[in-house]
Amino acid sequence: MSHKDIQILRMTHLRGPSIWTYVPVIEALVDIGELEDFPSNTLPGFNERLSAWLPGLIEHRCSPGVRGGFLQRLETGTWPGHILEHVALELLTLAGIPDGYGRAREAGPRGVYKVIISAPHPEVGRQALLTARELIMAAIEDRPFDVAQAAEDLTDLVDSRLVGPSTRAIVQAAWDNRRIPHIRLNNGNLVQLGQGAAQRRIWTAETDRTSAIAEGISKDKDMTKRLLATCGIPVPEGQIVESPEQAWEAAQDIGVPVCVKPGDGNRARGVSLDLREKADIEAAYAIALEQGNEVIVEKFIQGLEHRLLVVGDRLVAASRGETASVTGDGQHTVRELVNLQINSDPRRGSDGSLPLETVRLRQGSPEVLELKRQGLTPDSVPEAGRTVLVKRTGNMTTDITDIVHPDVAEQAILAAKIVGLDIAGVDVVTPDITQPLHKVGGVVVEVNAGPSLLMHLNPAEGKARDVGKAIADHLFPGSDNGRIPLVGFMGDSDTTRTAKLTAWLLHLQGWTTGLSCADGLYLNQRCLQTQGGMDFDNAERLLVNRAVQAAVFETDALHLLTEGLPYDRCQVGVVTSMPTAAGLPPELYAGEDDRMPGHIRTQIDVVLPTGTAVLNAENEQVAELAQYSDGGVIFYASSEHHARICAHRAEGKRVAFWREGLLILAEGQHETEVLSAVRPAVAKLLKDGRLDTVNILVAACVAWALDIPAELIRAGVKSYGQNPTSF
Repeated sequence: MSHKDIQILRMTHLRGPSIWTYVPVIEALVDIGELEDFPSNTLPGFNERLSAWLPGLIEHRCSPGVRGGFLQRLETGTWPGHILEHVALELLTLAGIPDGYGRAREAGPRGVYKVIISAPHPEVGRQALLTARELIMAAIEDRPFDVAQAAEDLTDLVDSRLVGPSTRAIVQAAWDNRRIPHIRLNNGNLVQLGQGAAQRRIWTAETDRTSAIAEGISKDKDMTKRLLATCGIPVPEGQIVESPEQAWEAAQDIGVPVCVKPGDGNRARGVSLDLREKADIEAAYAIALEQGNEVIVEKFIQGLEHRLLVVGDRLVAASRGETASVTGDGQHTVRELVNLQINSDPRRGSDGSLPLETVRLRQGSPEVLELKRQGLTPDSVPEAGRTVLVKRTGNMTTDITDIVHPDVAEQAILAAKIVGLDIAGVDVVTPDITQPLHKVGGVVVEVNAGPSLLMHLNPAEGKARDVGKAIADHLFPGSDNGRIPLVGFMGDSDTTRTAKLTAWLLHLQGWTTGLSCADGLYLNQRCLQTQGGMDFDNAERLLVNRAVQAAVFETDALHLLTEGLPYDRCQVGVVTSMPTAAGLPPELYAGEDDRMPGHIRTQIDVVLPTGTAVLNAENEQVAELAQYSDGGVIFYASSEHHARICAHRAEGKRVAFWREGLLILAEGQHETEVLSAVRPAVAKLLKDGRLDTVNILVAACVAWALDIPAELIRAGVKSYGQNPTSF
């Protein structure tokens, strides 16, 4: 390693809750070498260069807990591992991902640190750390560094790897309002909300309730209009045409002005409006055909475009369209004016991730046709002050939700129902959205599946609408949070048999139950595979499976430290014993045995407020984890006389123990006798070594926490292993 350098030895993606935090992170093992002897206040000009390049660092509070706290740390002297954390987080902020989580901790050997940053995608997190390392080295060595380019590159990576803004709005609303977890199912916008049998799926603004038939109808503009007209919805008169000549004939039949558009297009692509001349109509036919398989000529309706977003049986947002124009200055061409006055709007883009599209003056486009009708070309130079209309459609800019007439809203909701869409973008042309359509000659022109949400989330004028929440509420009505009962086990290689017995009890409760454990992966007592049952990918399969109604997960310290837990929260979290550090690979730098409780507490940290921690009262380190449970606590022990059992019970809380061969569940002074260890069926299980009294005791606690009755627990233990397809 060179004289002063930062070397990133390893980057680990912790995909689930970990010893650091609940969210996915990148844990980087970093060797700062000789820089351990050079804190920031000893590096000439370093702090000044870093602050100048990244002025946003003043917002980092760090350990002082105040604005500018991190800059204070720089001045008093801090080390590159800590600096790497903050620079990476600031780069992520510049890339559009603010408020990240970060930590930097000494790993053990001198100069070696663990640097942790939250990462919405592993590639994004790794790139942020690598770029931060380059920036810091440039500041140390007084070399130039192009921060703007680095931020742009990271932004491009964010845009290409993360879900789109419409999908993100739904996912974020589901989490913020209902703590509904999500799993991304592909590299695009297909996302699962919830778990197992309780899940719903979205693909941008389409859901698993969006039928293929309804989507097909919505893409066929002529069929859509015919269905709407049959049900009394006002629509413009129109015809499908198969040639430019037929387009002109249809226009004469319908009466000019007309609109020419593709029969299966979207986002107003290929649409030409207010056409009166034969040449324009025939040219518009060619433009429309480029964007679809057929062309429609329909009556042009005087009025403004409106997009009404219908979710379920409610109108949740509405936007009004505006035309896009430029003003001549006598110097610049129309093409140049478009870039200066229209495309400079940061809300415009070409990748579908922004509410407005970039205006492109391509030969044969509706925009060029519009210019031709004004006697101009893209290379014309309009005189100063002249207004040039460039684009008539696709510019939904202003929120008008609060002024939509109730009758118009009802017509839009009915239109979505007629087509069969649960979420629809209904396009309405009317001169006055505050009046019923029939009074002012307004019409419904299209009903679109998978509508963009961006115009409602980020309007140019008016109030932004939380349409993500509306869709999440539609998918999960009432108090539904998309969760199924999950049980998480952690111990020191002593939880596999208990996890299996627990899964059996849940199965007898009538739940289709998945099990991820050291012996493999199981579904309803059927073994799916015998290897890698605790690996993150395999365990997560249970949550993706729509048949699974409950799931049991066994995790060990190694998987926790290298992958994180495969679920975000659990209904029941169990710790039976405290693992030692001896069996962990030294390169993990997990620390000595006294550090293990701080790691294993993760299993209890993830217990839901409505859930329960099940803890071994006879292990002091395990019992102390009770303080981290957001839910209730059940202590268990071999004897009812254990001091912690007595104290917990005296507080009216739940405990479990053996008394003269009887398994007792007690809440305060109320006791329930579950089973006797001397009964033949139970005694045989104990004698054969298939179970021991601790396995039975812990599984009974978990079942109790899930409101499984004592009678079923008793029957389940006695029948364990008798099913020929069981474990």
